[in-house]
Amino acid sequence: PGMFETIQPKSAFAPVSVASILIAAIACGGPSLVGAVPPGGQASSDAAPVTPPSDGGTTIVPPPIPLDGGASASMDKPWASFYGPAAALGDLATVGSRLSLLNLDADPSLRNFSPQQIATLKAGGATVISYLNVGACEHWRDYWATAPSGFVPCGQNAKAWRGAYAGYPDETWMNLADPDWQALLLGYVLPRLVEMGVDGIFLDNMEIVEHGTATANGPCDAACSQGGLDLVRKMREKYPRLFIVMQNATSDVTRLGTTGGLPFPSLLDGISHEEVYAPAFDATAEQQLLAWKSPSLTPGGRPFWIATEDYVGTCSNVALAQDVYARSRARGFRPYATDASAGQQTICWWSF
Repeated sequence: PGMFETIQPKSAFAPVSVASILIAAIACGGPSLVGAVPPGGQASSDAAPVTPPSDGGTTIVPPPIPLDGGASASMDKPWASFYGPAAALGDLATVGSRLSLLNLDADPSLRNFSPQQIATLKAGGATVISYLNVGACEHWRDYWATAPSGFVPCGQNAKAWRGAYAGYPDETWMNLADPDWQALLLGYVLPRLVEMGVDGIFLDNMEIVEHGTATANGPCDAACSQGGLDLVRKMREKYPRLFIVMQNATSDVTRLGTTGGLPFPSLLDGISHEEVYAPAFDATAEQQLLAWKSPSLTPGGRPFWIATEDYVGTCSNVALAQDVYARSRARGFRPYATDASAGQQTICWWSF
C-alpha cells in the first residue's frame, strides 16, 4: 500500500539459463535493539566487485549479498520494508550493513531517496528493491495525471479502470491486460525505478489476478488475470537480472499459472505475504506459502525467498512481534514485523 494511505492493509523468466544469473535467498534474523535507527557501525560488504551488464541500455547490478545456502553471515540479517524518506533512517551505511534486504519506495517523483543514497545502502551489503504497485494506480503518483508522449497516464486510461479500491479512496484498480497500462509500467514507471539503482522490485496488488468477476472490488476476468502473469514475464524479459518479489497473490492462480510457455513461479526470486500471523492468523495464507516451498524453486541455484510481513501496531509491541517471528521461522519463512501497512515510516529493529 502507498505510504500516504491511512487504513489497514490490502489483501510481486527465468528458465534455467536466465535464473542462473539471479540471486534469490536472503534470510532474516534481527539486530539487538528496538528502535527507528540501528546503532552506529561500520558498513561492510562481502561482495566482490561486479562488472554490471547492459540491459536495454540500462545498467543492472546483481544483488550484492553473497549467498551460499546458509553459511554466509548475511543469512542472519533481517529484511525490512520502509516507505519513508532517507533522512528518517539515519546513517544509511549502517542501515545497509544491518539488513539483508530493504524494500523502499524509489519513485523519483517522491524524492524519498537519491541514487547516491540507494548506492550507500547497497554498499553496506543490503539488496535494495522498490515498491511497485501493478494492480492499482495511486492517484498521488505523478503518472496518474501526466506521462511522456506515447504513454497514457493511468488517470486518463478509463478503459483500464476496474473500479475504486474499497477502503482506499486514492487508488483505482487497473486491468493488468490493458496494453496502455502495461506500456506505462514497462516503458516508463519501471525504467525510472531501475535508473535509481535499485536491485529489484516488490510487486504489490498482483492479487487482482485472483479476484474473478464476482466482486465489485477490482473484478478481473480471465484475460485480465492472464495479463498479470504476462506482464511479469515481460518485466523479466526486459530486465533479466532484476530481483523480483511478489507480495500476496500466492494462490494457485499464480503458483500453477503459466505465461509464454513458462511456469509463472520461474519468473520470480521470491514472494512475501502480509498479515499471516498478525494482527490475526491467516491459515490460508500460511498454507499457500508452504505450497510455494514444495516445488523447491532455486533461482540462480539458491533457495526461493519466502517472507512474511506482519503488522503489530507499534515497534514497542515486542511480545507480539516475537511470537510472529517464532511462528514464521518455524515454517521456514523470513519474517518482518512492522507497525502498520499504511505506516512503515520507521524500521522496527527487534532483539530476536
